[in-house]
Amino acid sequence: MLDGMGIHDLDCRGMKCPMPIVRISVLARDLRAGDTVRVQSDDPAFRADVHAWARRTNFEVSSFEITGDAQLATLVKR
Repeated sequence: MLDGMGIHDLDCRGMKCPMPIVRISVLARDLRAGDTVRVQSDDPAFRADVHAWARRTNFEVSSFEITGDAQLATLVKR
């Protein structure tokens, strides 16, 4: 926890579409505004999938990085 906001890490490496988005969606059900989810994935479709998911939900992709063999998306609930 940081400043009353929850920070959650999901390691979705090794999972293929749609499982990273399914895992994020399950976690997102219980989050509050300001909560952050950091998701690691090595699925090639992850970047497009996570941005599309965020547009359809009440989340913002605050950052997206490629780190070695994985991608790291940071999502913030609005």
